[in-house]
Amino acid sequence: MKTDLHLHSCLSPCGSDFMDPYDLVGMARICGLELIALTDHNSAKNCPAAAEAARRYGVGFIPGIEVNTSEDIHCVCYFPSLEAAMEFDAMLEKHLPFIPNRADIFGEQKIIHIDGSPEIEHNLLLTGCDISIMDLPQIAAEYGGLCWPAHVDRDANGLFAVLGAWPEDLCTPAAEIREYRPDGLPEGLKIIQASDSHDLESLSEAGGFELPLESGDFAGLYKYIMEKEFERKE
Repeated sequence: MKTDLHLHSCLSPCGSDFMDPYDLVGMARICGLELIALTDHNSAKNCPAAAEAARRYGVGFIPGIEVNTSEDIHCVCYFPSLEAAMEFDAMLEKHLPFIPNRADIFGEQKIIHIDGSPEIEHNLLLTGCDISIMDLPQIAAEYGGLCWPAHVDRDANGLFAVLGAWPEDLCTPAAEIREYRPDGLPEGLKIIQASDSHDLESLSEAGGFELPLESGDFAGLYKYIMEKEFERKE
């Protein structure tokens, strides 16, 4: 199944204004993607519009969030329903500092409602929350979700770039890469490749990534990720 499970909309700092949820999903459809996830920085507030767009365009959709942990590591979280994602969003909001967004630097952070009307998010969404990467997977699981480190092969905000090594006590079933699998990943992890696109051009250029899923939804992803229990190599 052709997927891209790390996409940003115009809500994310530095996200293109053209990454309106409806345009984003429309481009995914043009690219032949069968399953996508919206993972804006520290917010799920554009997931309702993206879910509606996916319904209209016939694209599988998973609501998600890219959380910036207290260590300044990016992790992607995925949820089985919009309700769960928005409940997690409300919880996460309480763990973020309020720092006014500088639109002249990061661009406007646009929430797009289902009817297409815009709203501006004034709190900068690029800051770290006060939740550790060691605690985040369990917190996401309390909302029925999945969680793992994002773009571990990247210098900025990647797990290896920040910590230098995979923590012994960090138990996640997967890790995300953009281009290559770095040394130091534990045996048994599922490797998920995704584009981390912030604009329509990079979404189109990436073209999707194949995953052997039985269904284009959260249930299909969950079954694939969890079909082999994660076992740390002794």
